[in-house]
Amino acid sequence: MKKPPIRYSIKPLSTQAHTFEVRCNVANPDPAGQRFALPAWIPGSYLIRDFARHIVAIRAESGGKPLRLNKIDKHTWQTAPMRNGGPMTVTAEIYAWDLSVRGAHLDQTHAFFNGTSVFLRVHGQEDAPCLLDIQPPAGNACKDWRIATALEPAHGEQGCARLHGFGLYRAAGYDELIDHPVEMGSFTLARFKACGVPHEIAISGHHDCDLERLSADLKRICEWQIRFFGEPAPMSRYVFLVTAVGEGYGGLEHRASSALLCSRNDLPYPGMQGLSEGYRTFLGLCSHEYFHTWNVKRIKPAAFMPYQLERENYTTLLWAFEGFTSYYDDLALLRSGVIELKDWLELTAKTIGNVESGPGRRQQTLAESSFDAWSKFYRPDENTPNAVVSYYAKGALVALALDLTLRRKTHGKISLDDTMRALWQRHGKTGIGVAEDDIRLISEELSGINLRRFFADAVHGTGELPLKKLLAPFAIKLDWEAAKAPSLGIKITSENNELKLATVYSEGAAQAAGLSAGDILLAIDGLRVTPASIDRQLARYQPGDSIKVHAFRRDELMEFKVRLDPPPAGTAKLTLGGKSDRLRREWLGA
Repeated sequence: MKKPPIRYSIKPLSTQAHTFEVRCNVANPDPAGQRFALPAWIPGSYLIRDFARHIVAIRAESGGKPLRLNKIDKHTWQTAPMRNGGPMTVTAEIYAWDLSVRGAHLDQTHAFFNGTSVFLRVHGQEDAPCLLDIQPPAGNACKDWRIATALEPAHGEQGCARLHGFGLYRAAGYDELIDHPVEMGSFTLARFKACGVPHEIAISGHHDCDLERLSADLKRICEWQIRFFGEPAPMSRYVFLVTAVGEGYGGLEHRASSALLCSRNDLPYPGMQGLSEGYRTFLGLCSHEYFHTWNVKRIKPAAFMPYQLERENYTTLLWAFEGFTSYYDDLALLRSGVIELKDWLELTAKTIGNVESGPGRRQQTLAESSFDAWSKFYRPDENTPNAVVSYYAKGALVALALDLTLRRKTHGKISLDDTMRALWQRHGKTGIGVAEDDIRLISEELSGINLRRFFADAVHGTGELPLKKLLAPFAIKLDWEAAKAPSLGIKITSENNELKLATVYSEGAAQAAGLSAGDILLAIDGLRVTPASIDRQLARYQPGDSIKVHAFRRDELMEFKVRLDPPPAGTAKLTLGGKSDRLRREWLGA
């Protein structure tokens, strides 16, 4: 029997108070008492965020009469039993002041929301179709507002929305409903087609973006990725939802859209020559979230099949779903012709340097980093660099190492590209979750190579990746440009010309002397030290020299005797080490 739809509505209640009114109407509620819950987290961002804490008020009614609603845990409510049955409605007022890609935000300039922040899940009816009525704010101040979302208008229904208009939209079920973020406002809009699929770029906030250039660059990136996995694309339409701010960076993937936060200065401006570092970073972000359309939105860890939205979903595979995506995001820029080989070498060298500079890589494996994302990676503190390795950055280097290993040992016949395409065919298209060993097993099957040792070392071990050795057959040299000054073993932040220790690295000179994160450095050997002068002052000493450091810890002046370490490894450099050969051309397409 066809299930009646769950009917939702959402409207900006007060742009000044930053509140939405959200209604959920259930035609056939559980007569013993219907349960409702708001997700505790949003897929793609692995941290319990307890979105229900933003509910200001909530009530239920049936037949025009109030219905008792009991809260049974921090994000779940249950109605009183209903003797006579009939439809019921739950109405919530939700505070929305999170200007990020993960939550909901509302003011007089725009509105944005993810479904996980605002739409209650109807227990037992998650598979029922959903109809969503998106309503405009009251008054004339927002009369020019329109809608940007990948949700499909509810054709055939009374009140069906027109494209970019307010009105009724449709989702096949709750999982689809919450996987389509929505932007309301007077945003700028650009359109292009990639392999015949309509794509849109909606940009909110003040900006002077060259939409023609951005569209042309994204078209090349999107077409390369679609053809990489194979046409047709898995979506009929795609939307980049961009919020431009003074300073900001972030992205979150969805099945047919991505939510992006960027600095307005990172967008290309009319007449801009070349490719600025900021614009290159923004294109890399777009490429990363777009690659997730396949890798994590459809090729999923078995632990995410289905998502359990009320609690943590543990997997040891985030190194593959985020790390492999981080490898291919920049590679897609290169192979699509948006950046040059020198840019890719620079970006990859930066990733190598970032991983090698973190002591945490010697403490935590990639599998552990993935599993502990909920408690460690997404909750960083001053000791995180000493204890945690990034499954994004090191995962990208493992992808690089695996790609090079497969290409070299099969003489270019098999690569990581083949593994990704096999994952798409066997898991993405079928909906079968990826088990813990599937990536290794597929790579072994395709290549005929025993990769147990590789995965044991790279994913389940803490040893160094042999990148220099792996890159050499592809005529790429990895070298290190050492820093000149001896090392204190610290990471600093500065504010009001004060030099504050953000991190004191494990087994470094500062830690050995007793300095701690949060200390404010005042002087070295009796001379004031500032963010601008510290490198210059340290350069006057030699490794092994002892210096006297004065610092404030809270309001206490303290003195430390520090024995300086040798300069750190410094900056990684990738250069072409010989004439281009077939293996490198087939790999990089350049």
